[in-house]
Amino acid sequence: MIAAVARTRKKDPTLADLIRDLGDVSPRRVRLQPPPGRAKVDDLIRINCRQDRIYELVNGTLVEKAMEASEALVAFEVMMIMGAFVKPRRLGFILPPDATLRIMPRLVRAPDISFIRRAKFRGGKFPRTPVPELVPDLAIEILSKSNRPGEIKRKLKEYFEAGVTAVWVIDPDTEMAKVYSAPNQFVEVNKDQAVDGGKLLPGFRLPLAELFADLEEKPARVKRNGKRKMS
Repeated sequence: MIAAVARTRKKDPTLADLIRDLGDVSPRRVRLQPPPGRAKVDDLIRINCRQDRIYELVNGTLVEKAMEASEALVAFEVMMIMGAFVKPRRLGFILPPDATLRIMPRLVRAPDISFIRRAKFRGGKFPRTPVPELVPDLAIEILSKSNRPGEIKRKLKEYFEAGVTAVWVIDPDTEMAKVYSAPNQFVEVNKDQAVDGGKLLPGFRLPLAELFADLEEKPARVKRNGKRKMS
């Protein structure tokens, strides 16, 4: 009888289990105070206000949002191009990487860029709540070296479960993008093409070449045979 109970008893979760559940993010990005699993939105607001870094809240765990300077520049360029289209037409609101949104219970995300249609708001006015309960119509993620495939996979699943219409994942390394209409359905856009706004932003185009025009050429790397090759 004792042996049967022991076989059915679940093992205690470990740090490795937590990291795996978060999408294999670096442990350095996981905050231990408040303890993982116990953090609340008030903790998120307090910590984000007093530190020079941004955290997201994932099932009670605070996870640092990482973005390097070059990715921040690409995000800014996207916002500028998109803003020139959205603002005069009063289509909605574009939010930067530090805008945290509660997209589901116990889940606060901060997409690198969020677009939310004005029609979602009573009177067309954006709420003053620090972490509003809002699901973006479009979420844009700019890949960073610290992002792991599992992390992006989890975010895609969460975004579409929450009700996001489309997700754009832009990769500064390859200078390409993937436009997702579902977690496993996407269209790849090459660096000499433009991302189309589709039904969400009809008439809008985001030329990828413009996003990377001001970034220096990627450094050459040395192959094993000694020849140089652009990375």
